[in-house]
Amino acid sequence: MRHAVHGRKLGRTTAHRRALFRNQLASLVAHGRITTTLEKAKELRPIAEKMVTQGKRGTLHARRRAQRLLDRHLVKKLFDDVAPRFAERPGGYTRILKLGPRKGDGAEMALIEFVDYERGAAPAEAEEK
Repeated sequence: MRHAVHGRKLGRTTAHRRALFRNQLASLVAHGRITTTLEKAKELRPIAEKMVTQGKRGTLHARRRAQRLLDRHLVKKLFDDVAPRFAERPGGYTRILKLGPRKGDGAEMALIEFVDYERGAAPAEAEEK
């Protein structure tokens, strides 16, 4: 039985799994949305939510904690562009949309994006409107 067991292993070692989520988080911050499997999206969501919360805090300590997972230019984007968009929002910064099965192996695919992502426009352009 899997009582109180948190997280999915995804068939990877711990180091590989951490690297996977760092890369996915970096892509999410850089582009505003990414396509991945449903299981990976569900595991990425709490990590991304915590990073946006760190960005909302805006302290030096929060920046240093964010730099554990992201490069400097992405930390700057997170704190200067992404987090201020959610200043009044108490949580729930991302959404997961199911896309259906992948053609090759039938894995359930999903789209994870920030809730203010405008389809057809980049997140920075959506902010200017």
